[in-house]
Amino acid sequence: MEARVKWVENVMFVAESGTGHSIVLDGAPESGGKNLGMRPMELMALGVGSCSSYDVVTILKKSRQKIISCEANVVAKRVDSEPAVFESIHLHFKLVGNNLSEKQVGRAIELSAEKYCSASIMLKNGGVKVTHDFEIEELV
Repeated sequence: MEARVKWVENVMFVAESGTGHSIVLDGAPESGGKNLGMRPMELMALGVGSCSSYDVVTILKKSRQKIISCEANVVAKRVDSEPAVFESIHLHFKLVGNNLSEKQVGRAIELSAEKYCSASIMLKNGGVKVTHDFEIEELV
């Protein structure tokens, strides 16, 4: 995996992945930025949420669950010192489907957390407390 991060001005950067996708990162005005992009730590939290969501959807589809929608709300808390690393990340999954099995959903989230989500597992191994819960909405 390769990527490139190019400085634009002040504290603004454009990050480009090896697959050719780009994202703007910028700081808050009090840090010299213009608030025109995500912060790097926001991007890390989104990485955990999207990695785990990918796993959950894929596992549920393989389990022949009739999933219509999956949304992960991510709450990340940082320590109050430098470096301001994450101390905890909580993912709350909102799933919509037809006859989704609570047991299958729980198992999919557990498999993601313990076996498949590289982003989550990497942070957890670094001392970040990563937790999950979920709710299911039946599509009528």
